[in-house]
Amino acid sequence: MGIIKMSQTFKTKVTPNRMFKALILESHKLCPQLMFSSIKSIEYTEGEGDAGSIKQMNFTEASPLKYAKYRIDELDKEGFMCKYTLLETDAFMDKLESITYEVKFEPYGYTGCVCKISSEYKTRDNVEIKEEDIELGKDRAIGMYEVVEAYLLAHPHAYT
Repeated sequence: MGIIKMSQTFKTKVTPNRMFKALILESHKLCPQLMFSSIKSIEYTEGEGDAGSIKQMNFTEASPLKYAKYRIDELDKEGFMCKYTLLETDAFMDKLESITYEVKFEPYGYTGCVCKISSEYKTRDNVEIKEEDIELGKDRAIGMYEVVEAYLLAHPHAYT
């Protein structure tokens, strides 16, 4: 088994509290509304959003994936941090044992934040993952964050 670690950061003009609420705590409500062309629905199949809960994201026919299941491993509502693991999807699980993500929103400036995302890819024995495959996933994640950021900037009283 191989392990590939990646990290990325980006700055936003939205407070950590609002980004955390919209992208982590309430993503199952907001993301399908904002990204309806790619996300059909997000629902909890176990739990209600705390550590140990299982969340399933269902994608539209336009997406290369049909679904993805995640387990919330850690949730720090005061520190605006969430760690979760991709458990199952209909694609590329023959190459990966798991992907673990840690997302943290830290204050930046007067009203913004820095979003820090780290990922750990655990590959199956004798399997190599292409850098461009990882980059594609990173780009999609950042795209989702940017859509939510734009929504929050346009709706300053949402998720306060």
